[in-house]
Amino acid sequence: MTDTPPDRLSVDPSSPYYDADALARGVGVRFKGQEKTNVDEYCVSEGWVRVVAGNAKDRRGQPLTLKLQGPVEPYFRNGEAE
Repeated sequence: MTDTPPDRLSVDPSSPYYDADALARGVGVRFKGQEKTNVDEYCVSEGWVRVVAGNAKDRRGQPLTLKLQGPVEPYFRNGEAE
């Protein structure tokens, strides 16, 4: 496993971009310089994140998400010094 997170990652197991190994290492996301803890999916090359919109659910019971555009910086939390 490399020290850089994947270009695109999702926490939804039904997504083709789901990676259990990367999620097990603990991926953190900085969006526009701020730490985001409610990221559902991100893409570095396209410059967007999907964040959970409160407690709202869609008709299938999945959380509603908002797609936000901007610079995305993923990192592995296990590798940072706290």
